[in-house]
Amino acid sequence: MNSFSLIASFLVLLLVGTSTAFTVAPPNANSVAKVQPAAVRTSLSPLFMGRAAAVRAATKSKTDAKKAKTNAIYGKKIIMAVKAGGPEPEANKQLADLIKAAKANSVPIDNIKRAIKRATEANTGDFSESTFEAYGFGGASMVINVLTDNSNRASADVKSTVGKRDGKIAEQGSVLFMYDRKGKVEVNAVLDEEELFMAAIDAGVDDLELLEGDVEGTSIVYTDPKDTNLMLEAVRGMGHEEVKSSLIYLTKAPVEVSEEEFEKNMDIIDALEELDDVDSVEHNMSN
Repeated sequence: MNSFSLIASFLVLLLVGTSTAFTVAPPNANSVAKVQPAAVRTSLSPLFMGRAAAVRAATKSKTDAKKAKTNAIYGKKIIMAVKAGGPEPEANKQLADLIKAAKANSVPIDNIKRAIKRATEANTGDFSESTFEAYGFGGASMVINVLTDNSNRASADVKSTVGKRDGKIAEQGSVLFMYDRKGKVEVNAVLDEEELFMAAIDAGVDDLELLEGDVEGTSIVYTDPKDTNLMLEAVRGMGHEEVKSSLIYLTKAPVEVSEEEFEKNMDIIDALEELDDVDSVEHNMSN
């Protein structure tokens, strides 16, 4: 065997035992060894798979927490409505509207029934709504909506949460004048503007604004608070079932903050929304 054949044979033995993107054809006496592409194998490392699973788990946890928060908020609002006007939706328009909104936001029927029953029990506390105003970083402001059966506890928790993160509670009215009260209808579809306006007119709604939703393929409709349920039914009449509604404060003076300021402000907002007594938090950040 000549020296070329010995070298080629050695290469074959070496490459067989290692992972490579190439294969070496067996040598013969009349030709040079040919190098050919081999099939490339890919696989996910256990570390990558673990991170993916963690991300999915975290996303599910946040979704579940949001659902639980929504259910709790409507439960408290229903209790307030029943205490104010009785347990029969036919005779209590506020309750009837809340039940519609709760269903639109996927609150289970059993939860709605339990809230109505609980409102008639003597040991159920009275819930009240209040609003706190705060400043964050980079000119950001926040409107904190509270629904609680213990105002002292709610006030202490909100002020402590904002203060610990270097935010500042503002004087009543110093932030709120920069916001409008609006009805918000969120739709899991892209709405046709002309069709929406025709449906709104037919429903008796003449004040609306259509925007793209925060998630691709969704839409948001803002309207006068008193027309929120009418707008909700108008959108459903267009054939859209995945719809939810709420009343919000919408900023009239949006500001853009730096990435660092945004993260700090979101830290305050996330912590506030974890409080049982906080209904929602609106802000004026545009980014």
